[in-house]
Amino acid sequence: MSDNRKATPFGWEVKRKLAELQLDQRSFCKQYNIPEARLSELITGKRPVKRYREMVEFVLNINQHTDEKKMINGR
Repeated sequence: MSDNRKATPFGWEVKRKLAELQLDQRSFCKQYNIPEARLSELITGKRPVKRYREMVEFVLNINQHTDEKKMINGR
C-alpha cells in the first residue's frame, strides 16, 4: 500500500537547499551517512527522527526548527 504524503514546510526547505547544491536525496544521504528512509520521513513529516533532523538542519544551514518553535509559542 502506497503512502503518498506531501512534503512539510521543512521538507520543502530541505528540497530547495538540495536543489541549490545540485544534490539529489540519495547522494546527500550517502555523503552524510543518513539512511534514505529517514530523510524521506523527515521531508514528509511521517516520523520526527530528531537526530537526523538536527544533522540536516546543520549541514543545509536551515533554521526552520527555531522558526517553528516561535510559531508554536506565538513569538
